[in-house]
Amino acid sequence: MHALTRRSVLRGGAVALPFAGLAACSAEDEQPTQSFVETDSERVAAAEEARSPGAIREFQLNAVESEVDLGGLIVPTWSYGGRVPGEPIRLTKGEQVKAVLTNDLPEETTIHWHGVQLRCDADGVPDVTQPAIAPGEAYTYQFTVPDPGTYWFHPHVGVQLDRGLYAPLIVEDPDEAADWDLEWTVVLDDWMDGVTGTPGDVLDQLTSGMGMMDHGGMDMGLMADGHMLMGASSDILGPDAGDVFYPHHLVNGRIAADPEVFEAEPGARVRIRFINAGGDTAYRIALAGHRMTVTHTDGFPCVPVEADAILVGMGERYDVVVTLEDGVFALVAEAEGKQARGRALLRTGSGEAPAADFAPDELTGHVLAYEELEPAEEVALEGREPDRVIDLELTGGMEDFDWSINGKPHDLDNPYAIEEGERVRLRFVNGEDMWHPMHLHGHTFALADSGLRKDTAIVLPGQTLEVDFDAVNPGRWMVHCHNLYHGEAGMMAVLGYLM
Repeated sequence: MHALTRRSVLRGGAVALPFAGLAACSAEDEQPTQSFVETDSERVAAAEEARSPGAIREFQLNAVESEVDLGGLIVPTWSYGGRVPGEPIRLTKGEQVKAVLTNDLPEETTIHWHGVQLRCDADGVPDVTQPAIAPGEAYTYQFTVPDPGTYWFHPHVGVQLDRGLYAPLIVEDPDEAADWDLEWTVVLDDWMDGVTGTPGDVLDQLTSGMGMMDHGGMDMGLMADGHMLMGASSDILGPDAGDVFYPHHLVNGRIAADPEVFEAEPGARVRIRFINAGGDTAYRIALAGHRMTVTHTDGFPCVPVEADAILVGMGERYDVVVTLEDGVFALVAEAEGKQARGRALLRTGSGEAPAADFAPDELTGHVLAYEELEPAEEVALEGREPDRVIDLELTGGMEDFDWSINGKPHDLDNPYAIEEGERVRLRFVNGEDMWHPMHLHGHTFALADSGLRKDTAIVLPGQTLEVDFDAVNPGRWMVHCHNLYHGEAGMMAVLGYLM
Protein backbone atom coordinates (compact mmCIF):
# COMPACT_ATOMS: atom_id res chain seq x y z
CA MET A 1 0.00 0.00 0.00
CA HIS A 2 1.40 3.37 -0.94
CA ALA A 3 1.70 6.32 1.41
CA LEU A 4 -0.80 9.13 0.98
CA THR A 5 0.33 12.60 0.04
CA ARG A 6 -0.79 15.70 1.94
CA ARG A 7 -3.67 16.00 -0.56
CA SER A 8 -5.59 13.11 0.94
CA VAL A 9 -8.62 11.67 -0.81
CA LEU A 10 -11.62 9.92 0.73
CA ARG A 11 -13.44 7.48 -1.54
CA GLY A 12 -16.53 5.49 -0.75
CA GLY A 13 -16.23 5.81 3.02
CA ALA A 14 -12.52 5.11 3.48
CA VAL A 15 -10.81 7.44 5.93
CA ALA A 16 -8.62 10.16 4.45
CA LEU A 17 -5.41 10.27 6.46
CA PRO A 18 -4.00 13.70 7.16
CA PHE A 19 -0.28 13.06 6.89
CA ALA A 20 2.07 11.58 4.33
CA GLY A 21 3.60 8.25 5.28
CA LEU A 22 0.43 6.69 6.70
CA ALA A 23 -1.14 3.70 5.00
CA ALA A 24 -4.66 3.92 3.62
CA CYS A 25 -7.24 1.78 5.36
CA SER A 26 -10.98 1.45 5.82
CA ALA A 27 -13.09 3.63 8.08
CA GLU A 28 -13.68 0.62 10.31
CA ASP A 29 -9.94 -0.08 10.61
CA GLU A 30 -8.90 3.51 11.21
CA GLN A 31 -11.69 4.83 13.40
CA PRO A 32 -10.47 3.41 16.75
CA THR A 33 -7.10 5.16 16.38
CA GLN A 34 -8.56 8.59 15.55
CA SER A 35 -9.47 11.30 17.98
CA PHE A 36 -11.86 14.12 17.08
CA VAL A 37 -12.46 17.57 18.51
CA GLU A 38 -15.24 17.45 21.08
CA THR A 39 -17.98 20.07 21.07
CA ASP A 40 -16.94 21.40 24.49
CA SER A 41 -13.22 21.57 23.70
CA GLU A 42 -10.91 24.55 24.06
CA ARG A 43 -10.55 24.66 20.27
CA VAL A 44 -14.28 25.29 19.85
CA ALA A 45 -14.08 28.04 22.47
CA ALA A 46 -10.99 29.53 20.78
CA ALA A 47 -12.73 29.62 17.38
CA GLU A 48 -15.65 31.46 18.99
CA GLU A 49 -13.33 33.95 20.67
CA ALA A 50 -11.65 34.62 17.31
CA ARG A 51 -15.01 35.90 16.03
CA SER A 52 -14.71 38.82 18.49
CA PRO A 53 -18.13 38.33 20.10
CA GLY A 54 -20.06 41.58 20.37
CA ALA A 55 -23.07 42.70 22.35
CA ILE A 56 -25.44 40.03 23.63
CA ARG A 57 -29.02 40.09 22.32
CA GLU A 58 -31.43 38.03 24.42
CA PHE A 59 -34.44 36.13 23.05
CA GLN A 60 -37.04 33.89 24.67
CA LEU A 61 -38.41 31.02 22.57
CA ASN A 62 -41.20 28.64 23.52
CA ALA A 63 -41.83 25.48 21.53
CA VAL A 64 -45.54 24.89 22.11
CA GLU A 65 -48.42 22.65 21.07
CA SER A 66 -51.43 24.75 20.10
CA GLU A 67 -53.91 25.66 17.40
CA VAL A 68 -52.66 28.06 14.72
CA ASP A 69 -54.62 30.14 12.19
CA LEU A 70 -53.21 29.66 8.67
CA GLY A 71 -55.58 32.17 7.09
CA GLY A 72 -59.03 30.87 8.03
CA LEU A 73 -57.73 27.31 8.37
CA ILE A 74 -57.30 26.46 12.07
CA VAL A 75 -54.94 23.54 12.67
CA PRO A 76 -53.36 21.86 15.70
CA THR A 77 -49.60 21.94 15.34
CA TRP A 78 -46.30 22.71 17.06
CA SER A 79 -44.72 26.13 16.70
CA TYR A 80 -42.57 28.76 18.34
CA GLY A 81 -44.88 30.93 20.42
CA GLY A 82 -48.10 29.80 18.73
CA ARG A 83 -47.43 31.46 15.36
CA VAL A 84 -46.22 30.20 11.96
CA PRO A 85 -43.58 31.20 11.01
CA GLY A 86 -42.17 32.07 14.42
CA GLU A 87 -41.21 35.63 15.33
CA PRO A 88 -38.07 36.56 13.36
CA ILE A 89 -34.80 37.08 15.19
CA ARG A 90 -33.00 40.10 13.78
CA LEU A 91 -29.60 41.40 14.82
CA THR A 92 -26.33 42.84 13.49
CA LYS A 93 -23.27 40.85 12.41
CA GLY A 94 -20.82 40.33 15.23
CA GLU A 95 -23.51 40.40 17.90
CA GLN A 96 -24.29 37.38 20.04
CA VAL A 97 -27.55 35.49 20.14
CA LYS A 98 -28.56 34.39 23.62
CA ALA A 99 -31.74 32.40 23.04
CA VAL A 100 -33.44 30.47 25.82
CA LEU A 101 -35.64 27.72 24.40
CA THR A 102 -38.34 26.36 26.72
CA ASN A 103 -39.66 23.03 25.52
CA ASP A 104 -43.40 22.80 26.15
CA LEU A 105 -43.83 20.00 23.60
CA PRO A 106 -44.71 16.41 24.49
CA GLU A 107 -41.34 15.20 23.18
CA GLU A 108 -37.71 16.33 23.19
CA THR A 109 -36.48 18.96 20.74
CA THR A 110 -33.53 21.22 19.78
CA ILE A 111 -32.82 24.26 17.59
CA HIS A 112 -30.47 24.24 14.60
CA TRP A 113 -29.40 27.69 13.36
CA HIS A 114 -29.36 26.94 9.64
CA GLY A 115 -26.47 28.44 7.66
CA VAL A 116 -24.70 30.21 10.53
CA GLN A 117 -20.97 29.54 11.00
CA LEU A 118 -21.40 29.30 14.75
CA ARG A 119 -19.69 27.52 17.62
CA CYS A 120 -20.22 23.76 17.37
CA ASP A 121 -21.89 23.28 20.75
CA ALA A 122 -24.74 25.60 19.67
CA ASP A 123 -25.52 23.75 16.42
CA GLY A 124 -28.51 21.87 17.82
CA VAL A 125 -27.96 18.32 16.57
CA PRO A 126 -28.87 15.78 19.28
CA ASP A 127 -26.26 13.12 20.01
CA VAL A 128 -23.73 15.06 17.91
CA THR A 129 -23.43 18.54 19.45
CA GLN A 130 -25.81 18.49 22.43
CA PRO A 131 -28.29 16.32 24.32
CA ALA A 132 -31.88 16.81 23.21
CA ILE A 133 -34.00 19.09 25.38
CA ALA A 134 -36.55 17.07 27.35
CA PRO A 135 -40.20 18.16 27.69
CA GLY A 136 -40.55 20.80 30.37
CA GLU A 137 -36.86 21.70 30.24
CA ALA A 138 -35.10 24.85 28.99
CA TYR A 139 -31.79 25.24 27.14
CA THR A 140 -29.71 28.32 26.38
CA TYR A 141 -28.04 28.81 23.00
CA GLN A 142 -25.34 31.49 22.89
CA PHE A 143 -23.19 32.19 19.86
CA THR A 144 -21.81 34.95 17.65
CA VAL A 145 -23.28 35.64 14.20
CA PRO A 146 -20.18 36.43 12.12
CA ASP A 147 -21.74 36.87 8.69
CA PRO A 148 -24.64 39.05 7.54
CA GLY A 149 -27.44 37.49 5.54
CA THR A 150 -30.69 35.55 5.45
CA TYR A 151 -30.74 32.50 7.72
CA TRP A 152 -33.39 30.60 9.68
CA PHE A 153 -33.81 28.19 12.58
CA HIS A 154 -35.68 24.94 13.11
CA PRO A 155 -35.49 21.71 15.15
CA HIS A 156 -33.18 18.85 14.33
CA VAL A 157 -35.20 16.08 15.99
CA GLY A 158 -37.13 13.60 13.85
CA VAL A 159 -39.62 15.19 11.46
CA GLN A 160 -40.56 18.12 13.72
CA LEU A 161 -39.59 20.62 11.01
CA ASP A 162 -42.65 19.57 8.98
CA ARG A 163 -44.89 21.08 11.63
CA GLY A 164 -44.67 24.84 12.30
CA LEU A 165 -41.34 24.95 14.14
CA TYR A 166 -39.32 27.43 12.09
CA ALA A 167 -38.57 31.15 11.92
CA PRO A 168 -36.26 33.58 10.08
CA LEU A 169 -32.90 34.70 11.44
CA ILE A 170 -31.83 37.94 9.75
CA VAL A 171 -28.30 39.28 10.28
CA GLU A 172 -27.81 42.86 9.13
CA ASP A 173 -24.58 44.41 7.86
CA PRO A 174 -24.20 48.00 9.10
CA ASP A 175 -21.64 48.65 6.36
CA GLU A 176 -23.86 47.49 3.51
CA ALA A 177 -24.87 50.25 1.10
CA ALA A 178 -28.62 49.68 0.90
CA ASP A 179 -30.13 50.35 -2.54
CA TRP A 180 -33.64 49.34 -1.52
CA ASP A 181 -36.48 51.10 0.33
CA LEU A 182 -38.30 48.21 2.00
CA GLU A 183 -37.69 44.63 3.06
CA TRP A 184 -40.03 41.64 2.87
CA THR A 185 -39.09 38.27 4.31
CA VAL A 186 -40.99 35.45 2.58
CA VAL A 187 -41.02 31.98 4.14
CA LEU A 188 -42.35 29.10 2.03
CA ASP A 189 -43.65 25.83 3.43
CA ASP A 190 -45.51 22.70 2.38
CA TRP A 191 -48.26 21.89 4.89
CA MET A 192 -50.18 18.80 5.93
CA ASP A 193 -49.96 18.83 9.76
CA GLY A 194 -53.38 18.76 11.37
CA VAL A 195 -55.10 18.55 7.97
CA THR A 196 -54.39 15.12 6.47
CA GLY A 197 -52.30 13.75 9.32
CA THR A 198 -48.94 14.42 10.93
CA PRO A 199 -45.32 14.26 9.71
CA GLY A 200 -44.97 11.07 11.72
CA ASP A 201 -47.79 9.52 9.69
CA VAL A 202 -45.97 10.47 6.49
CA LEU A 203 -42.69 8.92 7.63
CA ASP A 204 -44.51 5.75 8.72
CA GLN A 205 -46.05 5.34 5.26
CA LEU A 206 -42.75 6.05 3.51
CA THR A 207 -40.79 3.54 5.58
CA SER A 208 -43.40 0.79 5.94
CA GLY A 209 -42.55 -1.10 2.76
CA MET A 210 -44.98 0.77 0.59
CA GLY A 211 -43.79 -1.18 -2.46
CA MET A 212 -43.56 1.86 -4.70
CA MET A 213 -41.65 1.29 -7.90
CA ASP A 214 -39.75 3.94 -9.80
CA HIS A 215 -42.94 5.95 -9.86
CA GLY A 216 -41.24 9.16 -10.87
CA GLY A 217 -40.49 7.74 -14.30
CA MET A 218 -43.92 6.24 -14.90
CA ASP A 219 -46.14 7.97 -17.43
CA MET A 220 -49.20 7.91 -15.20
CA GLY A 221 -49.81 11.55 -14.39
CA LEU A 222 -50.00 12.93 -10.89
CA MET A 223 -51.57 10.57 -8.35
CA ALA A 224 -51.99 10.67 -4.57
CA ASP A 225 -51.98 7.53 -2.43
CA GLY A 226 -52.52 8.52 1.19
CA HIS A 227 -49.63 10.84 2.00
CA MET A 228 -47.72 9.80 -1.12
CA LEU A 229 -47.61 11.75 -4.37
CA MET A 230 -46.65 9.81 -7.48
CA GLY A 231 -45.78 11.17 -10.90
CA ALA A 232 -44.42 14.55 -9.77
CA SER A 233 -41.87 15.34 -12.47
CA SER A 234 -39.92 18.46 -13.33
CA ASP A 235 -37.98 19.62 -16.36
CA ILE A 236 -35.31 20.87 -13.94
CA LEU A 237 -35.33 18.40 -11.04
CA GLY A 238 -36.01 15.26 -13.06
CA PRO A 239 -38.55 12.43 -13.02
CA ASP A 240 -39.15 12.52 -9.26
CA ALA A 241 -39.61 16.08 -8.01
CA GLY A 242 -41.15 15.04 -4.69
CA ASP A 243 -43.05 12.25 -2.99
CA VAL A 244 -45.26 13.75 -0.29
CA PHE A 245 -48.76 15.07 -0.92
CA TYR A 246 -49.42 18.38 0.80
CA PRO A 247 -52.94 19.85 0.72
CA HIS A 248 -51.57 23.38 1.21
CA HIS A 249 -48.52 25.44 0.32
CA LEU A 250 -47.97 28.38 2.63
CA VAL A 251 -46.43 31.78 2.08
CA ASN A 252 -45.64 33.38 5.43
CA GLY A 253 -47.97 30.98 7.19
CA ARG A 254 -51.05 31.60 5.06
CA ILE A 255 -52.86 29.39 2.57
CA ALA A 256 -53.48 30.55 -1.00
CA ALA A 257 -57.18 31.27 -0.36
CA ASP A 258 -56.36 33.97 2.21
CA PRO A 259 -52.90 35.30 1.34
CA GLU A 260 -50.69 37.83 3.07
CA VAL A 261 -50.78 41.28 1.44
CA PHE A 262 -47.58 43.36 1.32
CA GLU A 263 -48.29 47.04 0.66
CA ALA A 264 -45.88 49.58 -0.82
CA GLU A 265 -45.74 52.61 -3.10
CA PRO A 266 -45.23 52.31 -6.87
CA GLY A 267 -41.57 52.71 -7.75
CA ALA A 268 -40.34 51.45 -4.39
CA ARG A 269 -37.40 49.09 -4.41
CA VAL A 270 -38.02 46.05 -2.22
CA ARG A 271 -35.48 43.54 -0.96
CA ILE A 272 -37.24 40.19 -0.72
CA ARG A 273 -35.63 37.46 1.37
CA PHE A 274 -36.88 34.00 0.30
CA ILE A 275 -36.56 31.04 2.69
CA ASN A 276 -37.76 27.54 1.80
CA ALA A 277 -38.77 25.84 5.06
CA GLY A 278 -40.53 22.97 3.29
CA GLY A 279 -40.05 19.28 3.99
CA ASP A 280 -40.33 17.75 0.49
CA THR A 281 -41.02 20.59 -1.96
CA ALA A 282 -38.88 22.85 -4.12
CA TYR A 283 -40.61 26.10 -5.07
CA ARG A 284 -40.44 27.97 -8.35
CA ILE A 285 -41.05 31.59 -7.36
CA ALA A 286 -42.20 34.45 -9.60
CA LEU A 287 -43.68 37.91 -9.06
CA ALA A 288 -46.27 38.73 -11.72
CA GLY A 289 -45.32 41.68 -13.90
CA HIS A 290 -41.77 41.92 -12.58
CA ARG A 291 -38.29 40.55 -13.06
CA MET A 292 -36.17 39.89 -9.98
CA THR A 293 -32.53 40.84 -9.52
CA VAL A 294 -30.83 38.12 -7.46
CA THR A 295 -28.30 39.61 -5.03
CA HIS A 296 -27.60 36.88 -2.43
CA THR A 297 -27.59 33.11 -2.17
CA ASP A 298 -27.80 31.45 1.26
CA GLY A 299 -26.89 34.75 2.91
CA PHE A 300 -23.80 35.58 0.83
CA PRO A 301 -23.71 38.25 -1.92
CA CYS A 302 -23.36 37.33 -5.56
CA VAL A 303 -22.87 39.33 -8.73
CA PRO A 304 -26.43 40.57 -9.44
CA VAL A 305 -28.34 38.61 -12.10
CA GLU A 306 -31.88 39.12 -13.41
CA ALA A 307 -34.39 36.29 -13.74
CA ASP A 308 -38.12 35.79 -14.24
CA ALA A 309 -38.27 32.97 -11.69
CA ILE A 310 -36.10 31.25 -9.08
CA LEU A 311 -36.14 27.60 -8.06
CA VAL A 312 -35.52 27.28 -4.32
CA GLY A 313 -34.79 23.87 -2.78
CA MET A 314 -35.54 22.97 0.81
CA GLY A 315 -33.20 24.89 3.12
CA GLU A 316 -32.02 27.31 0.42
CA ARG A 317 -32.39 31.09 0.62
CA TYR A 318 -32.26 33.77 -2.07
CA ASP A 319 -32.38 37.55 -1.73
CA VAL A 320 -33.71 39.59 -4.64
CA VAL A 321 -34.39 43.27 -5.32
CA VAL A 322 -37.47 44.36 -7.29
CA THR A 323 -38.63 47.80 -8.44
CA LEU A 324 -42.40 47.79 -8.03
CA GLU A 325 -44.94 48.62 -10.71
CA ASP A 326 -48.38 50.12 -10.00
CA GLY A 327 -51.18 47.67 -9.25
CA VAL A 328 -51.89 44.40 -7.46
CA PHE A 329 -49.50 41.53 -8.17
CA ALA A 330 -49.35 37.87 -7.18
CA LEU A 331 -46.17 36.48 -5.70
CA VAL A 332 -46.54 32.81 -6.64
CA ALA A 333 -44.61 29.87 -5.23
CA GLU A 334 -45.28 26.90 -7.48
CA ALA A 335 -44.62 23.52 -5.89
CA GLU A 336 -42.20 22.21 -8.52
CA GLY A 337 -43.68 19.18 -10.27
CA LYS A 338 -46.63 18.94 -7.87
CA GLN A 339 -49.20 21.05 -9.76
CA ALA A 340 -49.98 23.19 -6.71
CA ARG A 341 -49.18 26.73 -5.63
CA GLY A 342 -48.86 29.03 -2.66
CA ARG A 343 -49.14 32.77 -3.00
CA ALA A 344 -49.00 36.21 -1.43
CA LEU A 345 -50.13 39.54 -2.85
CA LEU A 346 -48.14 42.71 -3.39
CA ARG A 347 -50.28 45.85 -3.60
CA THR A 348 -49.03 49.25 -4.73
CA GLY A 349 -52.31 50.66 -6.04
CA SER A 350 -55.97 49.97 -6.67
CA GLY A 351 -57.28 47.00 -8.56
CA GLU A 352 -58.64 43.51 -8.11
CA ALA A 353 -56.46 40.72 -6.81
CA PRO A 354 -55.90 37.88 -9.28
CA ALA A 355 -57.65 34.57 -8.67
CA ALA A 356 -56.11 32.08 -6.25
CA ASP A 357 -55.10 29.77 -9.12
CA PHE A 358 -53.50 32.54 -11.20
CA ALA A 359 -50.17 31.53 -12.75
CA PRO A 360 -48.03 34.45 -13.96
CA ASP A 361 -46.19 34.15 -17.26
CA GLU A 362 -42.92 34.62 -15.38
CA LEU A 363 -43.19 31.08 -13.98
CA THR A 364 -42.45 29.73 -17.47
CA GLY A 365 -39.93 32.43 -18.31
CA HIS A 366 -36.23 32.40 -17.53
CA VAL A 367 -35.58 30.31 -14.40
CA LEU A 368 -32.29 31.07 -12.68
CA ALA A 369 -29.61 28.35 -12.77
CA TYR A 370 -26.53 27.94 -10.57
CA GLU A 371 -24.18 28.31 -13.52
CA GLU A 372 -25.38 31.89 -14.07
CA LEU A 373 -24.22 32.97 -10.63
CA GLU A 374 -20.81 33.89 -9.28
CA PRO A 375 -19.80 35.20 -5.88
CA ALA A 376 -19.29 38.87 -5.11
CA GLU A 377 -15.57 39.60 -5.01
CA GLU A 378 -15.50 40.24 -1.26
CA VAL A 379 -16.82 36.74 -0.38
CA ALA A 380 -15.05 34.63 -3.01
CA LEU A 381 -12.79 31.94 -1.59
CA GLU A 382 -9.11 32.38 -2.34
CA GLY A 383 -8.05 30.20 -5.28
CA ARG A 384 -6.51 27.04 -3.88
CA GLU A 385 -6.38 23.34 -4.66
CA PRO A 386 -8.15 21.11 -2.12
CA ASP A 387 -6.00 19.36 0.46
CA ARG A 388 -8.60 16.66 0.93
CA VAL A 389 -11.42 15.29 -1.22
CA ILE A 390 -14.31 13.37 0.30
CA ASP A 391 -16.70 11.41 -1.90
CA LEU A 392 -20.23 11.29 -0.54
CA GLU A 393 -22.34 8.95 -2.65
CA LEU A 394 -26.05 9.63 -2.26
CA THR A 395 -27.54 6.17 -2.24
CA GLY A 396 -30.96 4.56 -1.87
CA GLY A 397 -34.31 4.59 -3.60
CA MET A 398 -38.03 5.07 -3.17
CA GLU A 399 -38.99 1.41 -3.29
CA ASP A 400 -37.35 0.62 0.05
CA PHE A 401 -36.91 4.23 1.16
CA ASP A 402 -33.37 3.35 2.22
CA TRP A 403 -31.61 6.68 1.74
CA SER A 404 -28.02 6.91 2.98
CA ILE A 405 -24.58 8.37 2.33
CA ASN A 406 -21.97 5.90 1.02
CA GLY A 407 -24.43 3.12 1.82
CA LYS A 408 -24.39 3.93 5.56
CA PRO A 409 -27.66 5.26 7.00
CA HIS A 410 -27.50 7.64 9.99
CA ASP A 411 -23.71 7.44 10.03
CA LEU A 412 -23.21 9.81 12.96
CA ASP A 413 -20.71 7.89 15.09
CA ASN A 414 -17.94 7.56 12.48
CA PRO A 415 -16.98 11.05 11.33
CA TYR A 416 -15.23 11.67 8.05
CA ALA A 417 -11.90 13.08 9.18
CA ILE A 418 -10.76 16.59 8.26
CA GLU A 419 -7.86 18.71 9.53
CA GLU A 420 -8.13 22.32 10.68
CA GLY A 421 -6.73 24.69 8.05
CA GLU A 422 -7.41 22.40 5.11
CA ARG A 423 -9.30 23.27 1.96
CA VAL A 424 -11.80 20.40 1.78
CA ARG A 425 -13.70 19.34 -1.30
CA LEU A 426 -16.94 17.38 -0.94
CA ARG A 427 -18.06 15.44 -4.01
CA PHE A 428 -21.78 14.69 -3.83
CA VAL A 429 -22.26 11.79 -6.23
CA ASN A 430 -25.89 11.15 -7.16
CA GLY A 431 -26.49 8.08 -9.31
CA GLU A 432 -30.21 7.90 -8.56
CA ASP A 433 -33.35 9.40 -10.17
CA MET A 434 -34.10 11.58 -7.14
CA TRP A 435 -32.65 15.04 -6.52
CA HIS A 436 -31.23 15.96 -3.12
CA PRO A 437 -30.70 19.39 -1.48
CA MET A 438 -27.50 18.77 0.48
CA HIS A 439 -26.69 20.93 3.52
CA LEU A 440 -23.41 21.30 5.43
CA HIS A 441 -23.56 22.58 9.00
CA GLY A 442 -21.19 25.18 10.44
CA HIS A 443 -19.64 26.29 7.14
CA THR A 444 -20.44 28.04 3.89
CA PHE A 445 -19.00 26.23 0.89
CA ALA A 446 -18.23 27.37 -2.64
CA LEU A 447 -19.45 25.55 -5.73
CA ALA A 448 -16.20 24.28 -7.21
CA ASP A 449 -16.97 25.32 -10.78
CA SER A 450 -18.07 28.90 -10.06
CA GLY A 451 -17.11 29.78 -6.50
CA LEU A 452 -20.72 30.67 -5.62
CA ARG A 453 -21.07 30.69 -1.83
CA LYS A 454 -23.81 28.49 -0.36
CA ASP A 455 -24.51 26.09 2.50
CA THR A 456 -27.32 24.12 0.82
CA ALA A 457 -27.20 23.05 -2.81
CA ILE A 458 -29.29 20.89 -5.13
CA VAL A 459 -27.64 17.74 -6.48
CA LEU A 460 -29.55 16.70 -9.58
CA PRO A 461 -30.27 13.09 -10.62
CA GLY A 462 -27.30 11.39 -12.25
CA GLN A 463 -25.01 14.33 -11.48
CA THR A 464 -22.00 15.01 -9.27
CA LEU A 465 -21.72 18.34 -7.46
CA GLU A 466 -18.35 19.42 -6.06
CA VAL A 467 -18.13 22.03 -3.32
CA ASP A 468 -15.15 23.46 -1.41
CA PHE A 469 -14.86 24.89 2.08
CA ASP A 470 -12.08 25.98 4.39
CA ALA A 471 -11.89 23.97 7.61
CA VAL A 472 -11.79 26.88 10.04
CA ASN A 473 -14.54 25.94 12.52
CA PRO A 474 -13.49 23.02 14.76
CA GLY A 475 -16.01 20.48 15.94
CA ARG A 476 -18.33 17.82 14.57
CA TRP A 477 -20.62 18.89 11.77
CA MET A 478 -23.53 17.14 10.14
CA VAL A 479 -23.89 16.91 6.37
CA HIS A 480 -27.28 15.70 5.19
CA CYS A 481 -30.10 15.88 2.69
CA HIS A 482 -32.57 18.65 3.52
CA ASN A 483 -35.45 16.66 2.13
CA LEU A 484 -36.67 16.01 5.67
CA TYR A 485 -37.77 12.46 4.98
CA HIS A 486 -34.60 11.46 3.11
CA GLY A 487 -32.53 12.76 6.01
CA GLU A 488 -34.63 11.06 8.65
CA ALA A 489 -34.52 7.79 6.70
CA GLY A 490 -30.73 7.90 6.86
CA MET A 491 -29.13 10.34 4.39
CA MET A 492 -26.91 12.01 6.96
CA ALA A 493 -23.28 11.80 8.03
CA VAL A 494 -20.78 13.77 10.12
CA LEU A 495 -17.48 15.50 9.39
CA GLY A 496 -15.08 15.59 12.33
CA TYR A 497 -12.03 17.77 12.94
CA LEU A 498 -9.05 15.70 14.02
CA MET A 499 -7.43 16.52 17.37
